[in-house]
Amino acid sequence: QVQLVESGGGLVQPGGSLRLSCAASGSILSIEDMGWYRQAPGKQRELVAAITSGGTTNYADSVKGRFTISRDNAKNTVYLQMNSLKPEDTAVYYCNVRFRPYSDVTRVDDYWGQGTQVTVSS
Repeated sequence: QVQLVESGGGLVQPGGSLRLSCAASGSILSIEDMGWYRQAPGKQRELVAAITSGGTTNYADSVKGRFTISRDNAKNTVYLQMNSLKPEDTAVYYCNVRFRPYSDVTRVDDYWGQGTQVTVSS
């Protein structure tokens, strides 16, 4: 069993900041990639940012320069620092983790968090 606990969403004014966290726990041998996706009403889920086990990051063009993804491997936690937020950033944000389970070290599983709402509005 694997659990992902997300936190940090909420309502913020345009230009404000929020920090999302996602902590993974359970039968995890090692975590490969960690990432944040978002889904706005009526739109498809899209990648916001991702980070590999080695620390290489990847961002959607729409958030480059404003969002920063980071991870704490000791805590199995990934963060998303969101600055200069815009109304178009409003969405449900989902954490995604790719990991190797204890039960089969040759396999890489994919797991999603429950989502946290981010609303940017004045």
